[in-house]
Amino acid sequence: MAAAACLAPPALADPLPAHAAAHPVAAAQPAAVTDAASYAGVQAARLFAATRQATAHQAGAARVVKYTIRPGDSLSAIAGRVYHDSAAWPVLYWANHSQIRWANVINAGQVLQVPAKPAKIPSAPGQLGPAPAPIAAPAPAPAEATAVTPAYAPATTAAAPAATAAAPAATAAAPAATYSGGTPGGSFGQCVVARESGGNAQVMNSSGHYGLYQFSASTWVAYGGSAASFGNASVTQQNQVFANALAQGGQSNWSAYDGC
Repeated sequence: MAAAACLAPPALADPLPAHAAAHPVAAAQPAAVTDAASYAGVQAARLFAATRQATAHQAGAARVVKYTIRPGDSLSAIAGRVYHDSAAWPVLYWANHSQIRWANVINAGQVLQVPAKPAKIPSAPGQLGPAPAPIAAPAPAPAEATAVTPAYAPATTAAAPAATAAAPAATAAAPAATYSGGTPGGSFGQCVVARESGGNAQVMNSSGHYGLYQFSASTWVAYGGSAASFGNASVTQQNQVFANALAQGGQSNWSAYDGC
């Protein structure tokens, strides 16, 4: 009986289940599956974070910059500010063609989209502004009546030399510079024409600046232009006024704005 009592406790210990005893590796599989699932979860979280970061980067790269046109702006001047290349203005024109019909006619307050500068600048449109209205031929001057001077009126005859003497005074009032053909100022003048009007002699922008050199009305008159011809002056007249401006005021009226 004593021997039986000593042997009983070991016999009461819980044995391994039969299937666990037969397959010890299978008993360890739940821990391995848990570790694999945890690793897969970490990898999925990292992949999701990387995807979100790439999407945010693409969204930032696709964000379009905008520019609000200010008085006195031109597309070439805006391109000089945003691209540091005024010759890249066709990029702005074609990107905003839905609201800009003519490259030389833009309005203060318009909001332009400024895309990234492409590797190749697109070509400029064939026509930069509306065709100028035909200029009416000036009416012929009325024929001067021939004055009949009676033989007994010597005072009238004596007044003729006074009129002749006044002629040199009128000649002395001529502009300080004389335009002799070509673009006044050489390469500087050509640069101003390209930046200001693109060669359109009759363009008038929204701020009231006109012609090849985009004169304001006050500058036009100050340098010898006729107030009556502002807005319909010939190329020769515009070149003459520009030559006067260079002779009297130098290049400072344009260089500060056009970078020429």
